[in-house]
Amino acid sequence: MSHSSQPFGSLDADQQALLDEAGAIWASNINAHRDLVVKTYSPLVLRTDNGGIEVERDIRYGEAERQRLDVYSRAEWRGPQAAPRDVLMFFHGGAFIRGNKSANGAIYDNVTYWFAHRGCVAVNVEYRLAGDAPYPGGADDVIAAVRWVQRHIAAHGGNPARIFLMGHSAGGSHVASALFDPAVSDRLSEQDIRGAMLISARLTADVLPDNPNANGVRAYFGDDESLYVQRSPSTHVGCSNVPVLVAVAEHENTHLDRYGREFFEAAQRPPRDALSRFVALPRHNHTSIVAHFNSGEETLGPELIAFMRDA
Repeated sequence: MSHSSQPFGSLDADQQALLDEAGAIWASNINAHRDLVVKTYSPLVLRTDNGGIEVERDIRYGEAERQRLDVYSRAEWRGPQAAPRDVLMFFHGGAFIRGNKSANGAIYDNVTYWFAHRGCVAVNVEYRLAGDAPYPGGADDVIAAVRWVQRHIAAHGGNPARIFLMGHSAGGSHVASALFDPAVSDRLSEQDIRGAMLISARLTADVLPDNPNANGVRAYFGDDESLYVQRSPSTHVGCSNVPVLVAVAEHENTHLDRYGREFFEAAQRPPRDALSRFVALPRHNHTSIVAHFNSGEETLGPELIAFMRDA
């Protein structure tokens, strides 16, 4: 597969034009535009040669049906002489009310395959949705999955002292709450997690009239809007010193780009003194920011690998 460092560089001209057109009006119909992006990238992702990467699927990390994860590794990483590998845990999006670790056999498997190609033991995590686990249930599942990884990832070749979390959209909200929200029990610390990558994440709860996912926010964070500030990860940025990277797309679900930048700016202020980075991807949208992984386009991925190296 040829690789490109340009946004949409793995797509042909017609596909690029189609996604540029959708990006310009992204928030007008996020569901239809999301489906368009998935349809566009899936064939490319499915054609990628993932030979040598072994996937152990649907490992339980809790009792609920959705508390399952997949582990991506290589046989040679598990030998007695093998050096332990960095661990990347990915948490998918879905507006708190939908989503799976594998939407269609391509997305979001593409993210964890990409990291496995870069030498990481990758873990693709599914978690309970708002109907079964409202706030702080998503953060509880992040923590439960991390505890499983801490106990078991060495057997897959991973280094339990080098765990990185990557969350997209609602998954990014859950990752952030698991690290920063003091109301979350058994909250993860800097001793547990080497770094967090929050990708197009919902870092502030709102049900504003122009929020296309207001129903999902209400389903997860509750009907009492007076609690939203206290329940938002952005309120508690100073509560953890874990290194953090925040990434947003040019065409985001309404307000998420602003919330991401505000979170990053807060992460640079005392008492925090840890590594903080911000990445804005031109042309990309809320879905393509992760759908492009393992398609031949190398835009966000190298930024994340560099962050992991420096953290």
